[in-house]
Amino acid sequence: MTPLQPHGDIATILEALPYIREFHGRTIVVKYGGAAMDDPALREEVARDIVLLKYVGMNPVVVHGGGPEITYYMERLGLPVEFRGGLRVTDEQAIDVAKMVLVGKVNSDIVKRIGRHGQPAIGLSGEDAGLFRVTRKTAPDGSDVGFVGQIDRVDVDVINHVAQDYIPVLASIGLDRDGQSHNVNADEAAGAVAAAMGAYKVLFLTDVEGWLSDPADPTSLVSEATADEVETALGAVSGGMRPKLQACVEAIHGGVSSAHVVDGRVPHSILLELFTVAGYGTKIRPAR
Repeated sequence: MTPLQPHGDIATILEALPYIREFHGRTIVVKYGGAAMDDPALREEVARDIVLLKYVGMNPVVVHGGGPEITYYMERLGLPVEFRGGLRVTDEQAIDVAKMVLVGKVNSDIVKRIGRHGQPAIGLSGEDAGLFRVTRKTAPDGSDVGFVGQIDRVDVDVINHVAQDYIPVLASIGLDRDGQSHNVNADEAAGAVAAAMGAYKVLFLTDVEGWLSDPADPTSLVSEATADEVETALGAVSGGMRPKLQACVEAIHGGVSSAHVVDGRVPHSILLELFTVAGYGTKIRPAR
């Protein structure tokens, strides 16, 4: 007699079970951005995925940017939009717009959406309670880009206090020692948060399948690499993938067990990466 095979949906649940057991009680940092933030249907799916992580016993922490929306509102206001070495030139007017968009709009929208799917969330910016302490950074060529910050310290006590009862949603704005606001790259912020919290995993949602060793070749996906291998290759990486991979490396060096670059255009890519044998996207891990 041929043994009965489990129904597909049941098989999927059974496949997820050992991962749910392994990740129970662990902190999972999700850097939210790209198409997953722009597409209305994907926005709902991401919120549901994050809520599910909380329900099965994990501690999700969301870190987000909002570059396209900042650009949109700056253009509407007639303000110049300029980038140097991938960094937004941020003067006093630009930092005001960034705070308005990231804290007042994007952060609030994410918090409401997560709440609508069944878990209370609290929005914070890096300014709240001195969460992100930053120093001013320059473009790769050494030129000034204004109020752009590099995170020097993350106050994990603030996040842990909120995470006891809520899902923290963090906007990538920080303060320097003089209380001046700075825009912070959201990938860098997610990596810094993951390292400071001792997170088990950090996931970066992006608009490609993962890290492509040849950006022109969609078949060149790197499914897994060590942090050392990524560091060696970083010099040849450009565009938006570079800060993601750099953040992965910094998170691994900070003690995070693995970092993942996943395709946010695919519904439930967070769950596919966390809860399936095959995984999804690119996994960065420490050298053995």
